[in-house]
Amino acid sequence: MLERLPTSGTGPTLAYEHANADALDDLRDKACSCTRCDLYRDATHLVFGEGPETADIVLVGEQPGDKEDLTGRPFVGPAGRLLDTCLEEANVDRGRCYVTNAVKHFKHQMQGKKRLHARPNAGEVQRCAWWLGAELELLKPKLVVAMGATAVSSLLGSHIKVMRDRGRILRPPGAFDVLVTIHPSALLRMRETDEKEKNRLAFIKDLRKIQSFPRH
Repeated sequence: MLERLPTSGTGPTLAYEHANADALDDLRDKACSCTRCDLYRDATHLVFGEGPETADIVLVGEQPGDKEDLTGRPFVGPAGRLLDTCLEEANVDRGRCYVTNAVKHFKHQMQGKKRLHARPNAGEVQRCAWWLGAELELLKPKLVVAMGATAVSSLLGSHIKVMRDRGRILRPPGAFDVLVTIHPSALLRMRETDEKEKNRLAFIKDLRKIQSFPRH
């Protein structure tokens, strides 16, 4: 069921400044030189969104991981493979989806020779909302799927909580319908088999709600 949100408290993505791009390729080229926050300094690549310009579903995660940073492509690591599997089980055509992240550079900290994920702070998320907002403006999707707390905060504001509000479809004023759900990486972090399977099935159930938004 669609729920409309009040004007106050909406996320930074809904008030982005225009990036003056006419197409996704143009926007990607502009983003590659982004220095709006300091995350670009330690990243290998900017990881922009990927998918057809005709996509009517946009899946938004948190930020690139290690494999995404090395390849320059979103959702190519373990979380991306799990997402693809869950979309298939939910009978959602992956070809109608554009995948991107709220933050386009990999934030990490070193532990020996390993690069460990570090969560982007509010300022970094807000600065990167420039690019996410521009992607959405060009795509004009039917539905945006916010996966995880960072994506939810960027799109809807901090008053929306993933575990409390997951499965809800919300519409901020003047924006796109947003489905709240977990990030597939959360499933990978779960160790208890029964808990993991329960949450995997709940994630698939959330993704099935995409089917209520038929193709053009």
